[in-house]
Amino acid sequence: MDTIRNNASAELAQAAACLVVEEGMEYAAAKRRAVKQLGMSARTALPDNAAMDAAVREYIALFCADTQPTELAALRAIALTWMERLTDFRPHLGGAVWHGTATRHSDVYLQLFCDDPKAPEWALLNHRVAYHPGEVKGWRGEPVQVLTLRVRNEAFEEWALVHLMLYNLDDVRGALKSDAQGRKPRGDVAAVRRLVQLALHRQQLGSVPLRRRCIPTLLQTGLGGRLFRFFGHPDRQVICHGRPHRLLLLLSHH
Repeated sequence: MDTIRNNASAELAQAAACLVVEEGMEYAAAKRRAVKQLGMSARTALPDNAAMDAAVREYIALFCADTQPTELAALRAIALTWMERLTDFRPHLGGAVWHGTATRHSDVYLQLFCDDPKAPEWALLNHRVAYHPGEVKGWRGEPVQVLTLRVRNEAFEEWALVHLMLYNLDDVRGALKSDAQGRKPRGDVAAVRRLVQLALHRQQLGSVPLRRRCIPTLLQTGLGGRLFRFFGHPDRQVICHGRPHRLLLLLSHH
């Protein structure tokens, strides 16, 4: 029974990872859609975020290794631009753009920490920056006010969304505590600037390849010195990036 449950969880994680990478969905929404697409019971145990992180990174390594670094660098550059513009509000970058799993479909999440939560909104108004106010769930599960900007991603000639999440200044201490995986959950302007400079240096050295469209394939071998064997249910498909793909589970062998 445990083996069946583990296989179902792995199958669900990989289907959800496809949606995260190819459509920019958040983990929770991707897991819910994957359950429906796979025809699983609503009571199916969902993979935790650590399992999702692993599945997303593995998917990127297999199918998007030649495109994702460039896409990530473009979003980090956008994040840095807005962090520098909003430096008075102690901006920190979080989410997939900070952790390195973002693609061109991902949104940018900036957390602002200030004495007056209305101050960032006044700053946008004063500079005639259009935004959409709303509310999202914060890292503790609490409702947080958010200002969403639609900005141009010049590297790919398309639009990107930047979400400014508004926190009180006292919240900054809790924001910097390591997460369950021991990672720094968000970075300040200096940290993001280092990442952007590193990406530029790699691009100058020619280590970041030219952009190509990320199209999943079903057979990959020899990644990082490992060989991969696939198995799956031949009658199951998931809709990913607007196209049906047969769902395959992944096992690694050294």
